[in-house]
Amino acid sequence: MKRLVCAAFAVLLLIAMAAAQNPPATPKPAPELQRLKFFEGSWSITGTSAPGPWGPGDKFTVSEENAWGLGGFFLITKSTFKEGTGMTGNAVAYLGYDTNKKQYTDDEFNSTGEADHSIGTVNDKTWTWTKTEIGGQKITGRFTLTETSPTSSNMKYEFSTDGGATWNTAWEATGTKQGGGTSKKK
Repeated sequence: MKRLVCAAFAVLLLIAMAAAQNPPATPKPAPELQRLKFFEGSWSITGTSAPGPWGPGDKFTVSEENAWGLGGFFLITKSTFKEGTGMTGNAVAYLGYDTNKKQYTDDEFNSTGEADHSIGTVNDKTWTWTKTEIGGQKITGRFTLTETSPTSSNMKYEFSTDGGATWNTAWEATGTKQGGGTSKKK
């Protein structure tokens, strides 16, 4: 019995030593993240919101700084916004890619206390981001951004209260990359 225990211990020791010789590879960012390079850099966004439950509608501006962080797994967006009513604020968002679900992710937090999670897809030059809850309510949101050049984009945010059968436009905007380059969202 003592020999059997010693043999089992020796096998476990050899397995542990083999594992130590071949540690798991360090994770690398998914190749799909390269597609987010369009959003890198400084962006200026101008738009108009439609009247709705959020207010009377007005013009707004957003300034964004988008840079890679957290080991290249996320494009981090830091933005400031100003509405024509005088309301101002800031936000931070993390754009990434979920390799298990095969979809882009957008997690945003802002100075009005909102925390949003959206999932995204890209088809040629059109990005579509969706979420199923807005302000704690089961309302579907859809953000569409079309790359119109390497340094500009058109954007629209819509919402649906009937599961996507009908859509209402909340706002539309254009983005221009500062210093030559691209645009982003929200």
